[in-house]
Amino acid sequence: MRNWSVAGILVMGLAGAGLAQDAADAVAPEGATALGGQVPDVLQPAFEARQAGKPYVSDNWMVAAAHPLAVEAGADVLRDGGTAADAMVAVQAVLGLVEPQSSGLGGGAFLVWYDAESGELTTLDGRETAPLAATPRLFQNIDGSPMGFWDAVVGGRSVGTPGTPRLMEVAHRKWGRAQWPSLFDHAVSLAEEGFSVSPRMAASVARDAERLASHPVTGAYFMPDGVAVTEGTLLKNPAYAQSLRLMAEQGAAPFYSGEIATDIIAAVRGANNPGVLSAVDLALYQVKERPAACAQYRGHDVCGMGPPSSGAIAVGQILGLVEKFDLASLGAQDAETWRIIGDAMRLSFADRGRYVADEDFVPVPTKGLLDRGYLAERAKLLEGDDALPEVAPGSPEFHHALNWADDDAIELPSTTHISIVDSYGNALSMTTTIENGFGSRVMTRGFLLNNELTDFSFRSHNNGVPVANRVEPGKRPRSSMAPTIVLKDGIPVLVVGSPGGSQIIGYVAKTIIGYLEWGLDVQQAIELPNRNNRFGRYDVEVEALSEELSAMGFEVSVRDMNSGIHAIAIGDRLSGGADPRREGLAYGE
Repeated sequence: MRNWSVAGILVMGLAGAGLAQDAADAVAPEGATALGGQVPDVLQPAFEARQAGKPYVSDNWMVAAAHPLAVEAGADVLRDGGTAADAMVAVQAVLGLVEPQSSGLGGGAFLVWYDAESGELTTLDGRETAPLAATPRLFQNIDGSPMGFWDAVVGGRSVGTPGTPRLMEVAHRKWGRAQWPSLFDHAVSLAEEGFSVSPRMAASVARDAERLASHPVTGAYFMPDGVAVTEGTLLKNPAYAQSLRLMAEQGAAPFYSGEIATDIIAAVRGANNPGVLSAVDLALYQVKERPAACAQYRGHDVCGMGPPSSGAIAVGQILGLVEKFDLASLGAQDAETWRIIGDAMRLSFADRGRYVADEDFVPVPTKGLLDRGYLAERAKLLEGDDALPEVAPGSPEFHHALNWADDDAIELPSTTHISIVDSYGNALSMTTTIENGFGSRVMTRGFLLNNELTDFSFRSHNNGVPVANRVEPGKRPRSSMAPTIVLKDGIPVLVVGSPGGSQIIGYVAKTIIGYLEWGLDVQQAIELPNRNNRFGRYDVEVEALSEELSAMGFEVSVRDMNSGIHAIAIGDRLSGGADPRREGLAYGE
């Protein structure tokens, strides 16, 4: 196993959304860590496989998630005959407790589901929504300039209507078999009896102590007696246990019209930098079933969440742009491979910044952006030998006008990902988040509230031209989350996704390319060095090939790139992989 450093870059002087996106994305609320926390005995073989850099193999079912205790909860559900949807509920309930900096009941998620019985693919949008009282100037100063980033994030202003509780309920109603109340047993027990704080959580709390202390409930939980919790601390959360008990008894209703909803509104409006979330916003919230966004690559269908996520579109574009090149012969160690992939990423991000937003508010040319002819034409730009001097959005075919300004929204690298395949052949890929590490830093009823609204552009217009991803009442902010299921002849062969802010897109594309192009097993594909180029700077995790890429004209920056890729390959057997840069495991039986 690699010796990943415990490091995170923290830019305290970040000026706001007006900064270049690549500079803003240097804010990393979570540093990389080795696996920590308690590894239950039953998961020791999975831990040993990850230590050795090998996939974990099973015959019947598999779950890959970001913490051993969450994996254990999901495994128990699957072992008892539950579906992937049942297991997801149990996994998410535990993750919200043991990995609160990344996701939880106060956040949102996207879910991709393959149904083995019908052969159908379904995507569910559980993204947060802007309050009805929000205006395009939500994150602007009196003079119309963008607010400072942390001025916008910390407090109630950045909180959108949470979607995760409703998504858990909808998924279980559609595809669950287990008794709903039983799915919370693991999380309730851990919240009441306590769990051991992992190295990752402890390091995250230590780095963010000042902002966590800005909210009294949050500070009291993460820093009892004014001292940040440390690795190995036994931490209890009775308020979270109570919230889960209500959810077990009444479903998601208490979060949207009951006593939990009342406390959410009070927390948002009573926080420093108060927000405008209302009871009406919670009462009106709906999970939306949307068409999957699919791209073809090497005879496979690569499918994921469409707008308001940019993930599936951008991943699909990257794959479509590189498909004409013989990456298999070039291999993973050739700088030419990464020149092609890096500039393909830049082209996809140019389109993403111009065209992708919540399609309920903005017409999005999804089919045009993924059209093979359009991508083949754009791929001609990659036929040279050097880095592209500049990139610009293309002109995909569409029946609406596409007069939009480029976006400058910041999306930070927190979040978590869950991949599950059950014994019935169903497959689930779900990426779930509260956005920035610890979200808005506002806590109520034992869970943190998101800061998802800062995924909108702080500017509503650029030079008089509207930005597609601007703030509007009831709108869902654009996301880079890319839960993905890859199919061959309509049958899943890979379930994959990652956290990492806007870096998610490159992490997922890299893993798919590694698995399909270079014949790597799923763990090897996950452990490929991360190399992403979104806005012109080439971020690389290792120095290898840096000189060659620089000679091609790229600006290269060696930095931590803390993906959390969890993937399951499906063949004669199931083969699971978990990212060694975080604390997750893949386990099955």
